[in-house]
Amino acid sequence: MRLLFQCLLYLFVCSAFAQDMAVLSQKSQSEVVNQWLGERLDTVLPELMDRTEIDMWLVISREYNEDPIIKTLLPSTWLAARRRTILLMYKPIGSEEVETLAVARYNVGEHFKKAWDPEAQPNQWKRLVELIQKRQPSKIGINMSENFGHADGLNHTEYELLLDYLPKSFHKKLTSAEDLAVGWLETRTASEMDTYKHIQTLAHDIIQEGLSEKVITPGVTSTNDVVWWYRDRIKELGLETWFHPTVDIQRASQDSKEHLRTFDNTPEPEIIKPGDVLHMDFGITYLRLNTDTQELAYVLKPDEKEVPNYLVEALAVGNRLQDILTTNFKTGRTGNEILKAARTQMTAEGINGSIYTHPMGYHGHAAGPTIGMWDNQGKVPGSGDYPLYPNTVYAIELNAEVYLEEWQKPLRVMLEEGAYFDGESVIYLNGRQKEFLTIPRQKSYLND
Repeated sequence: MRLLFQCLLYLFVCSAFAQDMAVLSQKSQSEVVNQWLGERLDTVLPELMDRTEIDMWLVISREYNEDPIIKTLLPSTWLAARRRTILLMYKPIGSEEVETLAVARYNVGEHFKKAWDPEAQPNQWKRLVELIQKRQPSKIGINMSENFGHADGLNHTEYELLLDYLPKSFHKKLTSAEDLAVGWLETRTASEMDTYKHIQTLAHDIIQEGLSEKVITPGVTSTNDVVWWYRDRIKELGLETWFHPTVDIQRASQDSKEHLRTFDNTPEPEIIKPGDVLHMDFGITYLRLNTDTQELAYVLKPDEKEVPNYLVEALAVGNRLQDILTTNFKTGRTGNEILKAARTQMTAEGINGSIYTHPMGYHGHAAGPTIGMWDNQGKVPGSGDYPLYPNTVYAIELNAEVYLEEWQKPLRVMLEEGAYFDGESVIYLNGRQKEFLTIPRQKSYLND
């Protein structure tokens, strides 16, 4: 009977927490996604086509071999392309609107109207050519890119078929749509940003619950237990994750070498003990947008009521490195230029660390300027040469290595928080961590 009562209590708490999390029903999510898509096609796409001087954009995919771009153009109820799906977007010179057509057997949602009648023209490719010839575009953007996998979704077969059917006079008009595709993926609308803060808040709430006494019993719970709790919790709330979470430990023991682990190695499961510094990394997907967050917790020893001051000071170094990085965000600077400026300032202030910040949006590791990589703190060719634009979102990801006399070795302060660049400044989506989470919990830890 006691076990049954505990189970019912647990379900009640989870249910109440889920309501607090305010995750929309599947139907409501679908409506939001479709509304956002319409807004983006009306506002974001025309500006980007003007900026990149591409007046026609072709996105071509076959079922279950989707171009990453087409998934952002499909209606919410389409979970994949159907047969071969061809989307044509055309913005005549001087026009303020983009014509959106589906060279398919049916409308692709509300926004891409059917432009192919197989009874009149049985060949889908020939119909595409007819549409192109009628519009006489100056530049035809196709998704081929050396620098961004997100913008390289036109597969070899579709490309060869396009060349076979397209008159040779149009071949010279074909061009990489890399800048258009990346711009489409990285640019956020006001409506999306109104909600992105909420999505990051959901992520923070799940993190706080997982790194607490509700989940962790020191001496009993393992890091792997917490990882799988996160997986279950995310699924229970009707959300998704785009990568398997990690939870790892740094501790005073000289046998602990976590501060030396490279990020291509998954940490070994360990039992969580008092005095441990816990680090977790996870991301959720909601309304087609993604988060990527890393935060820290400290397991209080029996005689402790607060985090030791030397750890508080170490976290402050990590926050300072965040400030150094974000103050170097300037519109038009490339990722490589931002990295170089931040590292120069970091070194001048005597901070030892690494910066590996990346865009977020439709993908967790999204398209846009790469600002360092964990295994490359120099120039990143290609994606690092892409410039910073306004109305974009980033995972401010980095670590500061702080030597602790009390441990006689360094602590790696690994932090990652979602933030928005409005063209002038970087604004954290839901604050950032300036205090350790404590286990058991003592007080709130998020500060602007």
